[in-house]
Amino acid sequence: MKWRRKIGPRLSELHNFVGIGTPKLARPKIKEPKGVMPLFSLIGWSLVSGSILAGSYPAFEFVFLKGRYRKKKLIQQLHKAFRDGELYKTHGDIEVYPQVLKVEPHSQRITFVFSIPKGMNPETFEKRLYVFKQHFSEYVSLNINDSRGILKVYPNGLPTKVNYNYERISDSLDGKLPVLCGQSLEGGIHTFDMTENPHVLISGETGSGKSSEIRSILATLIKRKSPKELQLLLGDLKRSEFHLFKRIEHVTGVYHSADTIRPELKKIKREMVKRGNKLDEQEVNSINDLNEKLPYIIVCIDEVVLLKKETDIMDILEEISSIGRSLGVFVILSMQRPDSKLLDGKLKVNLTVRMGFKTADSTNSKIIGTPGAENLAHPGRMMLKVNSSIQEIQCPWLGNDKAKKLLQPYKRSKKSAAVEQEPDEYAEVLELFKNE
Repeated sequence: MKWRRKIGPRLSELHNFVGIGTPKLARPKIKEPKGVMPLFSLIGWSLVSGSILAGSYPAFEFVFLKGRYRKKKLIQQLHKAFRDGELYKTHGDIEVYPQVLKVEPHSQRITFVFSIPKGMNPETFEKRLYVFKQHFSEYVSLNINDSRGILKVYPNGLPTKVNYNYERISDSLDGKLPVLCGQSLEGGIHTFDMTENPHVLISGETGSGKSSEIRSILATLIKRKSPKELQLLLGDLKRSEFHLFKRIEHVTGVYHSADTIRPELKKIKREMVKRGNKLDEQEVNSINDLNEKLPYIIVCIDEVVLLKKETDIMDILEEISSIGRSLGVFVILSMQRPDSKLLDGKLKVNLTVRMGFKTADSTNSKIIGTPGAENLAHPGRMMLKVNSSIQEIQCPWLGNDKAKKLLQPYKRSKKSAAVEQEPDEYAEVLELFKNE
């Protein structure tokens, strides 16, 4: 009797696999083939018999029904989340739950697709996202509309550190101007094309990983693009970040104050006027459609807040963020806390990509535009917002020593760099005389 009580429930579970989620009467009848028992059935029942004699988990279930068993358990877990979160519609004494339409388990991700009961507010699911985190993992995402929801669960989460490896990321660098972000919850390397999503704001506390992310972005662009395809203007107002990029072929200059960066930004403004005239002459919408190939220009300024009182400089940056995309001119701005007193609203709105690293509280993360950044626990972790999509990313770690080795092939000698700078300095003097 003890033997029967122990084995009975296991055999009944096997029968339930025939029609998961369907009534017993609706289950299809399986006709036994005449003659010799099929090899599949023979092997299956021999495994079941062996597992029964061994008193272990049924081998047949493990070998042939493991995937189906896992899906069943996941569906039960999701229903429990619906119940605990009161995510169902009540009609009298009847509780109508969301219907699970699809379950797709993978190594890095589990995807659920479920319907929303009619008459139920979809926002309720978004407000109770914490329930899914409690039942599955801290790393979940939910996309929902009026009738359907897609829940993605990432059981493995993100690594606490990802070392920069150009060979690993090179295959992921798609687009005309690919910007490296880091490893996503999907397990791959996430990038975006700056020509499609222009202008970047990077914010977060000191030590949160902003500097390493900027180094990774610039180093990757330098390795990916030739100097004829890309020119970089760098503002290092703290005098601590961009010394690695001095005398790089792609870099027009590294500037440490408002007085030195101002004339360079005025040159870019004049270049934008020239490019706009060319677009008008050839009746095209972008420099990508011009007969001649012009290099992309990126203005990257670290701690741009130190320029807040320089209204003429901030006006140029705002103009670039407004019309620079079609002209091939872009900005990457970094600062700790971009509130309205430090960063003008018009400029901030035009920075369509936000990289929010660790912040002190939810108020600061909302100011950046990356809610949840206050909960980030590891250096190099950020909330990436591209348009309206937000996801958590682990940025690559690129130290100074490794960056130097990566950039060494692109360095010019000090002598050649000095010779190239002479015409620019002379041109600045002439410009000053003209202004007089």
